[in-house]
Amino acid sequence: MTDGSNISTAELTMDEPDDRNRLDATVQGLIHTGMDRPDGPLKVSGRATYAHEDQPTGMLTGVLVRAPVAGGQVTGLNAEAIRKLDGVRGVFHGKAFLRNPAQGTANEAPVQPDGKISYVGQPVGLVVADTFEQARHAAHMVELEITPDDAVTDLETAEIETPKEKQSSQGDLDAALSQAAYTVDETYRTGGHSSSAMEPHAAIAQWDGDKLTLRGSYQMLKYNVNELADALGIDPENVHLLAPFVGGGFGSKLGISHEAVAAALAARELGASVAVVLTRQQVLEATMRRSETVQHIKLAADADGRMTGIGHESTVSQLMDESFAEPVAQATPFLYRGENREIGMHIKRINRMCAGSVRAPGEAVGITALEIAMDELAVASGIDPVELRKRNIPDVDPSDGRAFSSHKLAEALDDGAKTFGWDSREVGKTDGEWLIGYGMASATRVNMLGESHARVTLNQDGSLLVETDMTDIGTGTYAILTQIAGEMLGVPSDRVTVRLGDSSLPKAAGSGGSWGAASSGGSVFVACEALRKKIAEAMGVEERDLTLQDGVATANNRRADLPEFTKDGPLTVKGTIRKGDTQTDRRQATFGAFFAEVGVNSVTGETRVRRMHGSFAAGRILNAKTARSQCLGGMTFGIGMALTEELMFDKRDGHLVNNDLAEYHVPVNLDVPQLTVNFVQERDPWANPMQAKGIGELGICGAGASIINAIYDACGVRVRDLPATMDKILSGLPEM
Repeated sequence: MTDGSNISTAELTMDEPDDRNRLDATVQGLIHTGMDRPDGPLKVSGRATYAHEDQPTGMLTGVLVRAPVAGGQVTGLNAEAIRKLDGVRGVFHGKAFLRNPAQGTANEAPVQPDGKISYVGQPVGLVVADTFEQARHAAHMVELEITPDDAVTDLETAEIETPKEKQSSQGDLDAALSQAAYTVDETYRTGGHSSSAMEPHAAIAQWDGDKLTLRGSYQMLKYNVNELADALGIDPENVHLLAPFVGGGFGSKLGISHEAVAAALAARELGASVAVVLTRQQVLEATMRRSETVQHIKLAADADGRMTGIGHESTVSQLMDESFAEPVAQATPFLYRGENREIGMHIKRINRMCAGSVRAPGEAVGITALEIAMDELAVASGIDPVELRKRNIPDVDPSDGRAFSSHKLAEALDDGAKTFGWDSREVGKTDGEWLIGYGMASATRVNMLGESHARVTLNQDGSLLVETDMTDIGTGTYAILTQIAGEMLGVPSDRVTVRLGDSSLPKAAGSGGSWGAASSGGSVFVACEALRKKIAEAMGVEERDLTLQDGVATANNRRADLPEFTKDGPLTVKGTIRKGDTQTDRRQATFGAFFAEVGVNSVTGETRVRRMHGSFAAGRILNAKTARSQCLGGMTFGIGMALTEELMFDKRDGHLVNNDLAEYHVPVNLDVPQLTVNFVQERDPWANPMQAKGIGELGICGAGASIINAIYDACGVRVRDLPATMDKILSGLPEM
């Protein structure tokens, strides 16, 4: 922080493309390199404190009490008996508890049902004790008085809503299908998914008078402050959130959750700090899930394989009266050509935990189904799957005629095919009892920018301080912001300090929607460019004529060390970036391609991924190492979606059957082969001044489809109900 002198502001609204290629003109050499994470040593040595690790002296522990039924009203509980148990400090319940977490960017409290139960496992109370063991025992001893109510626990009997605003139509799809040379008309299903981040949801609340400090595991602090304040009925100015390190989120920590409100309520009442951590079972049962989907896809193509029509009708599920619905067909309108198209969505209302954003909401499941259908079209037409996709890349967004800000799908397809050896693949290959097959799929994800603020200070010793409430959920924010600031101001990375995850700092867009690096990085870029102008002015030159490298400014044969410009105190600029007309004037998206080789066991039906490659175009790559890591993680997500992951509910009472990582099968080491990643050279001046795009979610969008398509190539079994477990393959295996 500075003392208030030499502070200025700089703002940019993206109303025009920025084609200056500004980061191509700098010379520090930090951008794009695979710079190590500055926070890495802290994490591997255990010095990076996550939400439950920075524990105040005298901290108490709370354990949530949860509903055993899917519908009803809590009318009472045996609080007096519980308070008499060893170590118990308090029993809490009532209207302030949350029904479900806040949706991403909600900016207000989620539903507070005042004892109304909407799903099995819903938190309805909290027991606080001196130790975790005492609190857990007491929570298990709570006896709830419940007036039962009707609940919908079977999807087959759930009522269907068809929101008018989620239906669209162009041309005449039925006519296109009837006149097409080749068609696909199939239904695909994807299972529900859990984010299953490594770090469970956790919060430690502590009050100082009417001021609340809460250490939590959250992704979007500027929204989370308002959500928590609204839930507690206090002024947001009195809420201070700390989340310097977050052990993964994948969407499940976009909004505040049960533990934050429960811990804050108890801490205020007891006058002591209180920690509440969700168990793994509670994470699966009470935080956001990705809805299962049923997707009816229709494709029409002429004799040359050029598509004339697309239909994509989806059905998802959601808790009663929640507005979010998995945007399954979000990318269908612009991915492929076809003048006749129908897109529709239906929502089934059911008593299950809330559906919300899980990594790449929409495209993760929607593109997966669409890309399986595209493989079926390739088989029907006899056209190579890569070539079929290339023939159907549109010149403009078919849904509204907008030009693309940039478009590198063809390049990604070609690069991926060459790297993988697609053209030299061996049809009908076997390896002992394993049938070998190859599959591919396109990838795409919408690109967005969110308003962000950051403060950059050039200190008197020539070092830099970057401050923003942006979070790092494992994505590499500490590294990327270090690189942007160091590159723009010519300061080595070890002379740059980045402070994140503190709501008292300038407010960033947060981690979500793959907009974090572009948005928070954009605000840092704006601040740094303003600092460059201050230095250039002091040297009597234009900013474009200034060279900054290794802490030295050079212009017109003059050299000056950076501390020379801070003799009157540190120089600070608060930078702001906002989305503008570029977001709507052009269709902005990222693209890629997946290629997979699988083995299907001819005896058991087991599938193993033998190798997998992804080629991606996401604008300027800011850090090659962290970007690659994001793509590897997305592809691993795709393996899970294709082969193992599915939330399973008992339709008799609605409870989640596989509520831990022993039964909800995320991919582990033996499931994941060596994955390879290429980046296609790209700059997108419409996205932001750095010309970078989001990449965190692109790596999952279609990854599972490449595996499903490879299974078909291996054994001739077309799986349309994901995941492709052995029982869905075994009966269709050919005789060996």
